[in-house]
Amino acid sequence: MTFKDLGIIDPILKALEGEGYEAPTLIQKKSIPVLLKGKDLLGCAQTGTGKTAAFAIPIIQQLSRQNHHQIGQRKIRALVVAPTRELAIQVNDSFSTYGKYTGIRNTVIFGGVSQHAQVKALKKGVDILVATPGRLLDLINQGFISLDHIRFSVLDEADHMLDMGFLPDIKRIIAKLPQKRQSLFFSATMPAAIVDLSNKILGNPFKITVKPDQPTAEKVDQAVYFVEKQDKIKLLKHLLKINEAESAIVFSRTKHGANKIVKLLGRAGVQAAAIHGNKSQNNRQQTLRDFKKGKIHVLVATDIAARGIDVDNLSMVINYDLPNVPETYVHRIGRTGRADASGVALSFCAPEERSSLKSIQKLINNRVPVITDHPFVSEELTNTPETPKPHHAYPVDEKRPEKRKSRHRTRRKSRYRGQNRKAQASKG
Repeated sequence: MTFKDLGIIDPILKALEGEGYEAPTLIQKKSIPVLLKGKDLLGCAQTGTGKTAAFAIPIIQQLSRQNHHQIGQRKIRALVVAPTRELAIQVNDSFSTYGKYTGIRNTVIFGGVSQHAQVKALKKGVDILVATPGRLLDLINQGFISLDHIRFSVLDEADHMLDMGFLPDIKRIIAKLPQKRQSLFFSATMPAAIVDLSNKILGNPFKITVKPDQPTAEKVDQAVYFVEKQDKIKLLKHLLKINEAESAIVFSRTKHGANKIVKLLGRAGVQAAAIHGNKSQNNRQQTLRDFKKGKIHVLVATDIAARGIDVDNLSMVINYDLPNVPETYVHRIGRTGRADASGVALSFCAPEERSSLKSIQKLINNRVPVITDHPFVSEELTNTPETPKPHHAYPVDEKRPEKRKSRHRTRRKSRYRGQNRKAQASKG
């Protein structure tokens, strides 16, 4: 099947051809026909399968057909809400790419930077607005944005939106939207909270789920290294050297940790830069541009960037710290192996992170292969049995030695208590 078979108009087909898109992905095959018919949609597909194109292409197509009847200044008719600045920028870039020959105008707004340029773009008139929740509500309250003409609304990465505590903001935004509109929810995972929210907002949406039982990308080779916490930086240097990775994203749990990794890699002659919430938006965007151009070979990121980085042919993702939330692992490794490409995802597991590894393996319903052939292997983890003994590991008649040991320990404690009382009496 081709995009032409899906009924995509020529201007969009021309843009897709220029980007080298040959055939739609599964989520695109299932979603685009439904959206072109004007139905609400609740879509779930693993990271890197082309969800953005799945909703952007039909929105652009429907808006381009309506442009012939639009009079006066452009009104915002499509709204996409994304949880992070990086993801919002990425989605806006996709709209610009797919709609370059349609005359559709789009822009993006987000916090952390001056609103002046964003307000200026809005005053010129736009058809599609991509926004983060906070800046969107701020500019609505200031009177720079009206949602009265919205015909298409999208919540992108809805599960991450809830994880970040945006539910109150989302409810306020939805309350300002017209009742008559086409609503879309797209997410990499579909927890109960998302399903409940979609039922309240979408009513009876068309539901599309792609490979819910295999949440990690098929072509991502995964492996885990058991390593002591203090040896992680040594292992990282070792792996970057032997793999000769042209580009790698290293995920750190904290901002301070990300900065420290960059500093230590720099001492080893590795070109690296950090991206996290304490960096200014301009700095983060420049770092991403340098990384995509190959000026920086290693990008050290916190989870703020897990769903907002789209890099062609990314060689490797390394989980320097395992995430506390197992779903985050899926989004991290989804930065590589995107679409039809292959990728490598390596994880470091220190003794105190064993529970996180178990949670991840339970989520993906698979054991991540353990690599023990490396110079910094943790003896504590390596010697730990893969499967713990069941609670009743011994027959009942073999428990008696434990009881005798327990009684002996009790008598010994009593004897010591008696000695202590005698000593205190002599002192008195």
